Amino acid sequence: MIAFVRGNFIDKSPARVIVDVNGVGYDLHISLNTYSFITNKDSGLLYTYLHLFENGQTMYGFAEVAEKEMFLQLISVSGVGAATARMMLSGMKPEEITRAIVQGNTKLLESIKGIGKKSAERIIVELRDKLGKQALENPLGGVSMASTDNDAITALVSLGIARPMAENAVKKVMQTNPNIALEDIIKQALKNL
Repeated sequence: MIAFVRGNFIDKSPARVIVDVNGVGYDLHISLNTYSFITNKDSGLLYTYLHLFENGQTMYGFAEVAEKEMFLQLISVSGVGAATARMMLSGMKPEEITRAIVQGNTKLLESIKGIGKKSAERIIVELRDKLGKQALENPLGGVSMASTDNDAITALVSLGIARPMAENAVKKVMQTNPNIALEDIIKQALKNL
């Protein structure tokens, strides 16, 4: 999987950007948020997600990790495809989507083109607990800490620890020291198991 691309922005539009990485051009679909971020830049780094489907593949680019993480959360909801998730991220910032989901604000989600009442309700039902837990653990609203938590949990699970145990261990570490580095979270969590 390609995690990110760094290179020159050859051609930019509100929906796509071509990034030249050492002579290879990557055609990335982007949101309006990402476009706003790169509009005045000639080069940079974009986080990527490769979406494979029956008849082809599409690569999506994101200016921030938080936007990529929200995209992945949204496409995990049944009935929400990559194009819809990109449309949502074009209409709202990741933290605004999180707030709308946690607060159960279907009207705000419905204001995004392509999201009807049933889709908005499904997104809230499937993501409210997950995003609400992250918001409680990180009351300042920064997504980076939630991403660090998730990275630590993923690392522990890859070491063979059951996900619920990994989540509890990371939660305990974060409660005692909220500004701890990822490596230290993993070490402390392993000691607490």
